[in-house]
Amino acid sequence: MKKIVLIGASGFVGSALLNESISRGYKVTAIVRDPKKIKVTNENLSVIKADVSSAETVADLCKGFDTVVSAYNPGWTNPNIYDETLSVYAAILKGAKAAGVRRLLCVGGAGTLFCAPGLRVMDSGVIPESFLPAVKSLGEFYLNILSNEKEIDWVFFSPAGNIAPGKRTGTFRLGKDDLIVDKDGKSNISVEDYAVAMIDEVENEAHHRERFTIGY
Repeated sequence: MKKIVLIGASGFVGSALLNESISRGYKVTAIVRDPKKIKVTNENLSVIKADVSSAETVADLCKGFDTVVSAYNPGWTNPNIYDETLSVYAAILKGAKAAGVRRLLCVGGAGTLFCAPGLRVMDSGVIPESFLPAVKSLGEFYLNILSNEKEIDWVFFSPAGNIAPGKRTGTFRLGKDDLIVDKDGKSNISVEDYAVAMIDEVENEAHHRERFTIGY
């Protein structure tokens, strides 16, 4: 049985990843700030309360695991979201490497995708001002830290411009650095289909030390 560590398993995307993983028979160790937010019970699920801002804690929790999936988010209303996103993701990366984890798959953002030649979504003016600190910090982690990482086999999986609750269709398109849009110019994906593609990546290992993206 394949086993994974899932960081941030109680969040919006993390919950979808948890459901998808368990439905495929994975043994999941879910690391969360508040275990009460995990509503799923399953014999293959272990829930651990932990603070992943400590690289040492992450290393201890991830020892013996081949794959870590991180859906960490400090909370969209967190006034320190910019700094905490950068510092905690750096700790997760450091801890995973110290634990000897082979693969780290990160739930990314759409901000660093290109929506036109040379123009990234986060610089296009379409993102509300209140969201920019979170978008830019995750983008900086990808561009400045993760992209230069040579030790661990990492993946940064960017969603479509809009990710929302919907249906698990299993039908979508994958790309690399360009925002995927439909015939009407809209960029959408359900969180359920995003989870399908992420766990597909855990199983099939199609991307290595690179970003990829999804959309309908």
